[in-house]
Amino acid sequence: MPRFGGPATFMRLPVGESFQDTDVAIVGVPFDTATSNRPGARLAPREIRDESRLLRPYNMATRAMPFDSIQIADFGDVPINTYSIEKSLKIIENYYKQIFSNDCCPVTLGGDHSIVLPILRAARQRFGPVALVHVDAHADCNDSMFGEQFTHGTPFRRAVEQDLLDCSKVTQIGLRGTGYSPSDFDWSRSQGFHVVEAENCWNRSLVPLMNGVRERVGNVPTYISLDIDGLDPSCAPGTGTPEPGGLTTSQALEIIRGCHGLNVIGADVVEVSPPFDLTRNTSLLAANLAYEMVCIHPRVRSLAND
Repeated sequence: MPRFGGPATFMRLPVGESFQDTDVAIVGVPFDTATSNRPGARLAPREIRDESRLLRPYNMATRAMPFDSIQIADFGDVPINTYSIEKSLKIIENYYKQIFSNDCCPVTLGGDHSIVLPILRAARQRFGPVALVHVDAHADCNDSMFGEQFTHGTPFRRAVEQDLLDCSKVTQIGLRGTGYSPSDFDWSRSQGFHVVEAENCWNRSLVPLMNGVRERVGNVPTYISLDIDGLDPSCAPGTGTPEPGGLTTSQALEIIRGCHGLNVIGADVVEVSPPFDLTRNTSLLAANLAYEMVCIHPRVRSLAND
């Protein structure tokens, strides 16, 4: 079958029928009602799946063989409510409760960044407060935006308030750009987050940083949330809130691969906006990053370890 044929699932995976029989679930959340500027992230799950047809099954860098090791399936999209943020958050939370209760690891294709809040709510019921590796240009810790508490700029403030995170084991990487106040990143630090601004990543490998993350987090259940705007617009222009001076593609790979060995219970790639992705390179990059997230599943075999 040529790559442009076959089912339009992520990497042409089978359609999932039961979380109970699945190690990793690919799930789309086509929701962008909580965005503040450029829309379009609701269209990303479909575009990321389409670009994933270019991927092959074996990771030549890490020698990971996910499809030879574990059961992976694409479960389609969460049926969100297009017109209601709060109703959608509840729908997402209930959907992910089913995933986590079956010891299945979701790799999510967003959607705007508000979707991480209900996912973390569902994770807490199974694992308690979790560690977090958060890649982003923005801290997403605003108290409110335009008077609203549930937006794509507020999920981690709400997550702290709702005791969803083990704050001493949260790392935010890539923060930068202009802000609403000079203290925009200070709230994260005041909660105990390890904040790594983008300027501290320029012209260097992030392998040492991730060695420190693994040492600090240990075996605590860990969630990875990667906002595509954490990368520089030269690498990922198709996003709603691009910020110059961001991470490189190779640094994003170092971060994800550096999470290997952690007790990863879920991951997402969010804020891809296909209307601003004229070459589709951003969707292709997101597909590759999602694949890398699958490859670090604890039960994925690697020839590098044989």
